[in-house]
Amino acid sequence: MTDTPDEVGTTKTLKLGVSRPDLPITDLPTPEEVFGVRRLGPKELFKYALGPSLIALGISIGSGEWLLGPQAVGQFGFEGVGWVIVVSAVLQTLYNIECSRYVMATGEVPVVGWGRVPPGWFLWVPLSVFIVLFSFIVGGWAASAGQGLYALVHGEIAPDGAEEPRIWAIVLLVVVFLIAAGARRVSRALELANWLMIGTILIGLLALCVFIVPLGLWWEGIRGFVTPAAPPEGISATQLGGLAGFTALASGLNWYVMGHYRDKGYGMGHKVGYIAGLRSERVRVLPSGVTFPDDPKNQALWKRWYRLLLTDMWGIFFVGAMIGMLLPTILMARAVELSGQEVTQENVPTFVATALDAEYGRFMFYVALILGVLILFTTQLGIFEAMVRVTTDAAHATSPRLRGLLEGDPRRFYYPFMLLLLVIIGVILHFALPVSLVQWSANMSNLGALIFPFMLMYLNSKLPRPARPRPWHYVILVLNFLFFGFFFVNFIADFIGDPLVTF
Repeated sequence: MTDTPDEVGTTKTLKLGVSRPDLPITDLPTPEEVFGVRRLGPKELFKYALGPSLIALGISIGSGEWLLGPQAVGQFGFEGVGWVIVVSAVLQTLYNIECSRYVMATGEVPVVGWGRVPPGWFLWVPLSVFIVLFSFIVGGWAASAGQGLYALVHGEIAPDGAEEPRIWAIVLLVVVFLIAAGARRVSRALELANWLMIGTILIGLLALCVFIVPLGLWWEGIRGFVTPAAPPEGISATQLGGLAGFTALASGLNWYVMGHYRDKGYGMGHKVGYIAGLRSERVRVLPSGVTFPDDPKNQALWKRWYRLLLTDMWGIFFVGAMIGMLLPTILMARAVELSGQEVTQENVPTFVATALDAEYGRFMFYVALILGVLILFTTQLGIFEAMVRVTTDAAHATSPRLRGLLEGDPRRFYYPFMLLLLVIIGVILHFALPVSLVQWSANMSNLGALIFPFMLMYLNSKLPRPARPRPWHYVILVLNFLFFGFFFVNFIADFIGDPLVTF
C-alpha cells in the first residue's frame, strides 16, 4: 500500500486552486529512496530512473515520424517542411517539461490537476477526458499497422477495402491489453517494451538508411531541418498542422502521457501511488496529491528531480524524436526516387516496403514492413493505454462513490474500460483510411494548445516556490498556444469551408 493523506505525517496543507482538496505537505523523497539504490550513478540512471519519456517517444515515432512526416517529405521535399518539424519538437519538449513539473511537485497527473483551475473539476476534468478520447479513439495507427501485418502474412499489399488488415489491427489492440494485464506495474511494462522496440526500430532504420540513402540526401534532410523556408507550393496548412501536431508527440495534448512520471515515482509521485498490473498486489492510488515545503532540504531535492526530468526529456525524448523523424523521412525520400511514384494517404504505410521490394528484393520488403509494424505498434501501445489511464485517473479522483465501488483499487475500472475501448476502436477502424484518421487526430491535438497552456500557467504559478517556472517558461507556453493554435483554427476553417492559408 502507498501512503494515505493521514499517513503523510503532517497537518500542514497547501491550498492550490479550486474544487479539489488541499495538498498535504511533506518532504520530497530522494531519488535513491524511490529507485532503491545506494547511489544514482550513470548505470543506475539508465537502469532505474530514465524511462517515462520513452513511452512518449514510442507514441511519437509512429505518428508524425512514420506517417505524416514521410508523407509530407515524399510529396513536397524537405525545404519548408523540415523546419516545422524542429520548431514543433522544441516547443513540445518544453511543454512536456512544464506538464511534468506539476506532476513532480504534487503527485497529481494533469487530468486531475486541471480540476483545480476555475471554475473547477466539473468542467475541466470531463472536458479534458472527452478531448483526449475524441482525438485518439479513431485508431489510425492500429489500422496502419494492420496493413503492414497483412503484407507480412500475404507478401503483398492489401487491396482497397480489405477487411483482414482491420482484423489484424484489432489483434494488436488485444496485445496491448495483454501487456498491461501481465504487468506488475503498467508504466514499467510499457517502458521495457519501448526500450526493446525503439532500440530495434532505430537500429534497423539506421542500417537501412546507411545501406540505401546517398550522402547527398542525408545532407538535404539535415539542411531542411535547420533552414527556415516558406512552405512548399501545393501543401495545405492542414497537412502542415498534422505534421506539426504529431511531430514529437501531440502538441497541446502531450499532458495525457506525462502522468507516467507519477507512476515512475518522480518527486511527490512516489507518495501518491501507481496503476498496478493484474499480477501485482493491490496498490492504492490517492485521489488527491501531496506537495513539499519550501525549505533548503527540499529545494535541493527538487533541483535533483528537475535535473532528472530534463535529462529524460532532452536526452531521450527530444534526441529520439529528431532521429526518429530524420531517418524515416530520408528513407521515404529515397523510396520516392527509386519508385518514381507519388506518396498518398492510401499507400504511405507500406510505400517504403513496396519501393524497396522492387529495387532490392523480398528481404528488404519484409525488413521495411517489420520496422513499420513495430513503429506503428509502439504508438498504438502508448495511445491506447493512455486513453484508458486518463479516464481511470479522472474517474477515480473525482468520484467518491466510484472509489467506494472499486474498494481503492483503480484496476477494477482500468481493465474493463480498456476492453470496452477496444471494442469501440474496432468499430471505428472501418470508417476511414488509416492516414486520414491519424491526420484527424493530429489536428485535434492542436486544439489542446488553445486551452491547456493557460491552465498550466495557472497551476504552476501556485506551486511551492522552488518548483515554480521562471518567466521565460510562460513565454514558451504562449508560443505553444500561437504555433499549434493557428493550425487548429486553420483546420476548422478548412473543414467547414476554405482554409485560412494556402501555399
